Amino acid sequence: MALSDRPSERHRQVAGLFTDRVRGTRTWDAPAPVDGWNARDVVRHLTEWLPGFLASGADLELPHGPSVDEDPVAAWQVHCDGVQALLDTPETAHRQFVNRHVGSLPVEAAIDRFYTADVFMHTWDLSRATGQDDRLDPGFCARLLGQMEPMEQAIRSSGQYGAPVEVPGDADAQARLLGFIGRDPFWSGR
Repeated sequence: MALSDRPSERHRQVAGLFTDRVRGTRTWDAPAPVDGWNARDVVRHLTEWLPGFLASGADLELPHGPSVDEDPVAAWQVHCDGVQALLDTPETAHRQFVNRHVGSLPVEAAIDRFYTADVFMHTWDLSRATGQDDRLDPGFCARLLGQMEPMEQAIRSSGQYGAPVEVPGDADAQARLLGFIGRDPFWSGR
């Protein structure tokens, strides 16, 4: 199924898949493909960075759930539902987000570009860490890679991505995206 081009619907689809992986996780201490992280840390990352991003750039506050250490499933669900509510509310979603690094853009565009894309990529991390289906939408993989490649220098200097991992020349879009963001597409955690 292709992902929607509408930010609210794309978030619903991407976050829905991540939610399925969260609910399917049985071992929260399983190592993840991000160096030094475990499955719980993948959820922690996604639930912790966006609230500050939205508060500082748009004066918006997301609801607070339990800590990821206490209940990662509930922490994710409260967070995910709060983001979706923002995107589903026209007055909020069209509010401006302002940041010195990215300028001014609608909140829904900021969430889509920075957060939903992050959830999408981290779905692979959680899936791979927990032995679940790790296939991502190939069209969106190719789209993200195409958007990121021209900004490689800025992406690498941000410290948010690892060094690129070489993949075979005939690798599919998912493997190429994973390699670009510093993941070994063949990582097994063993």
